[in-house]
Amino acid sequence: MTVPFLFILIETSMANNKKSFSALKFSGGNLLVLDQTLLPNKVRYLQLKNYREVIEAIKQLRIRGAPLIGVAGAYGLALESKRISSNIRTHLKKVSYEIKDARPTAVNLSWAIERLVKIVSNPEISDSKLSSKLISEAKRIDFEERTHSHMIGKIGAKLIKNNATILTICNTGWLATPGIGTALGVIYTAYQQGKKIKVYVPETRPLLQGARLTAFELTQAKIPYTLITDSTVASIMKKTDIVLVGADRIARNGDTANKIGTLSLAIIADYYKVPFYVVAPLSSFDLTKRTGTEIPIEERNKNEIIYIHKQLIAPKTANIYNPAFDITPNKLITGIITNKGIILPPFIKNINKYFQ
Repeated sequence: MTVPFLFILIETSMANNKKSFSALKFSGGNLLVLDQTLLPNKVRYLQLKNYREVIEAIKQLRIRGAPLIGVAGAYGLALESKRISSNIRTHLKKVSYEIKDARPTAVNLSWAIERLVKIVSNPEISDSKLSSKLISEAKRIDFEERTHSHMIGKIGAKLIKNNATILTICNTGWLATPGIGTALGVIYTAYQQGKKIKVYVPETRPLLQGARLTAFELTQAKIPYTLITDSTVASIMKKTDIVLVGADRIARNGDTANKIGTLSLAIIADYYKVPFYVVAPLSSFDLTKRTGTEIPIEERNKNEIIYIHKQLIAPKTANIYNPAFDITPNKLITGIITNKGIILPPFIKNINKYFQ
């Protein structure tokens, strides 16, 4: 579906373009985002001028990845503050709820928006200075998340041995975060340290983030990888040294919401005694949720399953269950790699230490 209010800034064929890219940039008062729905075939940047365009981009997965949508949401609210001249605080609080609802599972979005809402609610900041304060805070969140991803990479790379075989799922690199990524950030850092590694990449149905996005990133980085179907995971787990996955929300007890299929990886890794690590910044933790059962799970459109690139592959009348995420219980998690260190069991006790 073509969205008329999105301005196409740049479009180029990936076959002729081997340079590295950035998924998001705030420049000249506008938000530039890479339309990830077109990868790996085309690189197209969109110029987003208001919060409604940001919401549309998040819902349609033009922008995706928990840390990245948090930053995008913050910029979206900041952009709206420039457009409104009356009843600005009431309006921005209303808009904040709309942005947070764009993707309910990823806690980074509400976390980032709440940081800006605190500024909106501060009576000591005048209306004339509100917009500049909000833009500064959005930029600060952007910078922090970039810094955190580099810290995660350095901390996590210590777990990667030379000649290691790594299994990951979905996409957790620079397409999913403002920096180098979470799980893929660990892989990038280990590779830059000179370690020889091999990566298994499940395709990640139904939207193929592994095949379209992670394979694209690893190709750009020239890191050896093998693309597999999701159903191949059990067959190759015995060849795997470590599993690295991202997170959209982590409960107080360490239960983790991540891309659908992550739970299967965790169960199979547990059977084969392969270390299973969640990789995420502290902004992905939600201490208001005691366990994973309290985390909301987004269900998406049935067309994502019955169509592949507009080709119908199942009866239109089929009953469809299409959750975007599943919950991995803490007992299946070896540790959680964060920008402050690696959290090990017992998770309730040790997670609390990181937030005291």
